[in-house]
Amino acid sequence: MIKLYNTASVASYILYILSFLVFFTSMYFNFYSLTFVFIWELTSFNSSSLYFPIIFDPIGLMFSAVVLFISANVMKFAVTYMTGDPFLKRFIYLVYLFILSMNMLIYFPHLMTLLLGWDGLGLVSFILVIYYQNPKSLGAGMITALTNRIGDVALLVAIAWTLNSNNWFIFNVWPSSFNTLIIISILIAAMTKSAQMPFSSWLPAAMAAPTPVSALVHSSTLVTAGVFLLIRFHSFLSSLNIFSTLLFFASGLTMFMAGMAALTECDMKKIIALSTLSQLGVMMLALSIGLPKLAFFHLITHALFKALLFICAGSIIHFHHHGQDLRTIGNLTLQLPFTMTTLLIANMSLCAMPFLAGFYSKDLILETALFSNSNIMFIFLLFLATAFTSAYSLRMLILGIWNSNMSNPTHFISNNDLNILTPTFLLSIGAIISGSFINWQMGPFSQEVFLPSYFKFLPLAATFMGLFFMWVFYSSFSSSSPMWIKFKILHEASCSMWFLAPLSTQNMLKTPYSLALYFQKILDNGWTETMSAKGAFSLLSASADKFLPLQNNMINSILYLMFLTAPLYLFLLLL
Repeated sequence: MIKLYNTASVASYILYILSFLVFFTSMYFNFYSLTFVFIWELTSFNSSSLYFPIIFDPIGLMFSAVVLFISANVMKFAVTYMTGDPFLKRFIYLVYLFILSMNMLIYFPHLMTLLLGWDGLGLVSFILVIYYQNPKSLGAGMITALTNRIGDVALLVAIAWTLNSNNWFIFNVWPSSFNTLIIISILIAAMTKSAQMPFSSWLPAAMAAPTPVSALVHSSTLVTAGVFLLIRFHSFLSSLNIFSTLLFFASGLTMFMAGMAALTECDMKKIIALSTLSQLGVMMLALSIGLPKLAFFHLITHALFKALLFICAGSIIHFHHHGQDLRTIGNLTLQLPFTMTTLLIANMSLCAMPFLAGFYSKDLILETALFSNSNIMFIFLLFLATAFTSAYSLRMLILGIWNSNMSNPTHFISNNDLNILTPTFLLSIGAIISGSFINWQMGPFSQEVFLPSYFKFLPLAATFMGLFFMWVFYSSFSSSSPMWIKFKILHEASCSMWFLAPLSTQNMLKTPYSLALYFQKILDNGWTETMSAKGAFSLLSASADKFLPLQNNMINSILYLMFLTAPLYLFLLLL
């Protein structure tokens, strides 16, 4: 087991080195505006040729560097978190495959070869979600795999339709009569992978995976694959007018639903997962208003502070005997001062507090949404969702840090483990300086936004409003749930993500299962068997049962007659 832990540590060091090499390469490519594309022709049939391209551009290299950096920190954290796990070697290999699949998605700008990374993410994520082999994990893994399979099918259909134009390169899609269908298919694929409405129920369910996997999946890999696909395809997708409208409505509803659900959730990991869902809605919002670079900017900053948030939460869960209920955690400020400081930094960056990483990207997206020609009701929902973000972040801090401790008083607490301190320290630096650094290096990300001062401060005002109302609520009431808990239907809708969770699982299967049982009784066990060999066998058996008494009586009668007529036969023979 010691060798396996050493393997995980060595793997983290290798990933650190690779991440820094790729990061400096991306800076070089960005400074000189370089893009390299290497193309190999694999085969050709009729007039179609299949190529295997690899692209190296500033955006892809920067994203790959962030993925490798977060993976290195996650692997370092897993050395402590997965202590005592009998299948640690399997876990390390699966994380390797996950990182490889994400990098294949980044570097392959071809719809067919991109499927290697796309399907690799779906397959490995399913295996990681069911890593703890129990019925709950299996159910979570199935809904994750089946929901993502919808997007996989949509992407396969898009590849088939693109055959008409004989070009699958994502940066140069030729016009054809199938363009509308191709764009809708790619949009559905991205929405399922990034868990946008109405495909959102799988993302909190995927929290059944180990916490290091959650830190990797929900920051920079699986859930961001859909956003990254839309960023790559944006010049082609934006040619359809309805694309921006559909994406704007889906992102607004996703942000609002995720913020509302996080206010009633008590599982620490699910709260962070719902915050990921809300931030994915922010990225989709930036794409819907025509700013793919700004969406990529928020993708990078969000990956860093969300990975930090997950690792801090994972260390708390690890020290509380793998309990993750907020109602049993508290009074950690004096016990884990460094971890709680980094958790506070991550939450402040999530809330877009000024001069942290999230502020530079999220605040600019909201200001651009105000500057654009958008529906006033959805603008109101966006800022209400922003207030929800600060509200549930403060709720998690109140319950998990400043509240009285309700857990086992003998749990082990340590702030001296370098496998936890090193990732949190490095990611906290990213959560503080990455926003300003990337803004200086790769900006500007949008056109200049000219707004009145009261509009300019509206995103910050929404953030402080959410903090104020949540603080007042917890100061005035002893209950740990929002005010709408008194309204049962609203509370149920919030807890079940607007009933998406039950609709996506048991309730969705109830009617098909009932119809299947009915048709099984009528057809499989009914007319089909009656008109086939079993029906003929049953008919012959029933006929035999009817004739059997008659046959028995007939044999008795014949034997009786034979005994009676035997002397007569003998007399006639003698004559």
